[in-house]
Amino acid sequence: MSRLQPVDPATLPPEGRAVYDKIANSPRGGVRGPFLALLHAPEMCDRIQHLGAFLRYDTSFDPRLSEMTILIVARRFNCQYEWFAHETHAQKGGLAQPVIEAIRERRRPDGMKPDETALYDYVTELVTNNSISAPTYQRALDAFGTRGVVELAGLAGYYIMIGMTLLAHDLQPPAGTPPLFK
Repeated sequence: MSRLQPVDPATLPPEGRAVYDKIANSPRGGVRGPFLALLHAPEMCDRIQHLGAFLRYDTSFDPRLSEMTILIVARRFNCQYEWFAHETHAQKGGLAQPVIEAIRERRRPDGMKPDETALYDYVTELVTNNSISAPTYQRALDAFGTRGVVELAGLAGYYIMIGMTLLAHDLQPPAGTPPLFK
């Protein structure tokens, strides 16, 4: 059960309702998860959702790699809702199920594609060590270019913020969802 009262769109102030409608009519397809908490601060929510829309849909990364990043972050912080919300997107984006399962089990996936390996090492080092070694950074730079490594750090950072929002307010997957991590 969330620590916050559920958001009722009918009772939101006009600025909150405008943000709610913007999210509901976006590619996200509805207002769920972190946005149910963030709507308690409408301007913050609007700025966050705007950045999130760019990072999720408009970077140089295809869904397979974007969603892999999100799953790495979700697992690092044991964020059940974030994992629940993105595992299916990773599958639909083409991330192999054995890679998904290895990330869930906190092991280095076998059989990753070269771009997945570069991404996995970059994001895993960043969220585990709070830094990236020079060789790992160079491999990611070679794989994704300057724009790519900047977007990748932004994508990881954004989903850390989203994960912290979910965890702080105890937003969980729907009732009846089995635990996603051991």
